[in-house]
Amino acid sequence: MVATRRYELITETYPPEINGVALTVQSLHEGLMQLGHAVGLVRPTQAGESAGGDDALLRVSGVPLPRYPGLRFGLPAGGVLAARWHRQRPDAVYIATEGPLGWSALRTARRLGIPAATGFHTRFDDYVGRYGAGFLSPWVFAWLRRFHNHGQATLVPTGELIDELSRQGFHRVVQLGRAVDTHRFHPARRSEALRLQWGVEANGPVLIHVGRIAPEKNIPLLLRAYDALKAECPSARLVMVGDGPERAALADSRPDLHFTGMLRGETLATHFASADLFIFPSLSETFGNVTLEAMASGLATVAFDYGAAREHLVDGLHGARVVFGDEARFVDRVLDTALRPDLATLGAAARRAVEALSPDAVARDFATLLAGLAADPTRRAA
Repeated sequence: MVATRRYELITETYPPEINGVALTVQSLHEGLMQLGHAVGLVRPTQAGESAGGDDALLRVSGVPLPRYPGLRFGLPAGGVLAARWHRQRPDAVYIATEGPLGWSALRTARRLGIPAATGFHTRFDDYVGRYGAGFLSPWVFAWLRRFHNHGQATLVPTGELIDELSRQGFHRVVQLGRAVDTHRFHPARRSEALRLQWGVEANGPVLIHVGRIAPEKNIPLLLRAYDALKAECPSARLVMVGDGPERAALADSRPDLHFTGMLRGETLATHFASADLFIFPSLSETFGNVTLEAMASGLATVAFDYGAAREHLVDGLHGARVVFGDEARFVDRVLDTALRPDLATLGAAARRAVEALSPDAVARDFATLLAGLAADPTRRAA
């Protein structure tokens, strides 16, 4: 297919960095290219790299992100971007992150009259509270609103977020759904050998958590639920996939947990499929891609009623969906679900619920949205 458009994606995180934003942007990037578009990527330098690049990839200077080992945020690059876009003007740009690089990209696009869509991926207003600076939350939210309202569209993954942000002064909020690679995340990857490495006795059950081991992921609630299950079923196991600032202390205090560190690709998919129940206690997500990955892997899931769980998880059919913030009920539902004799049936139903969430369809929707902005950058998205 002949490329008819040129787009630029600006992001402060991208694989091999492992987080939901990086993987989502990678999926959109690859999807646009598969549709035949010319796509440039702008991101900070990663380990061992220097700034520079070509039409396909521009690496800009960055500095480490505090408390997020291995991640960096990009420094402002307005001059570099202006020169790049004067030389080869994109039809539209997508700015995935609100850091210094994202802000400079948005200002440059406005100055040059290039339509820009932004992505609302991370609830930084919630994060500051979980790191002991809750007094900053209103200021951070106002900062996010100002950033996104400078673009022609703010892309969010759920209708729930459209309603919330629109009520709070975000002007042009548009839903772009999320997808999951159902070929990679598949129940067929279940490994009994891996379960033996985890020390699983008989049928478990094995609980799995995938995500940063950090305050924003509500790890204390995960442990409360697991301890309640252990009291009823001593053979239960909890596998913690991921890394973060609280991992070392938690590993020292809880030798009964199994820590894997950061995983990705087929190794991550095998770990998902080899567990029995996915537990997601976080209250700070904009979506929660890992929920879809767990369901695609054939796992019953317990999560709070928002984000991916509200969009795709049916309470009682795929696991449990708990009223947002009701932590006592969350613990009860983990216990009830883990001890159900039809746990595998719940997982099979969860798999069926997400089988149609195609990355190709999301890429086509994304391309259509960018093409609409390119054709009429002054329009207000519905």
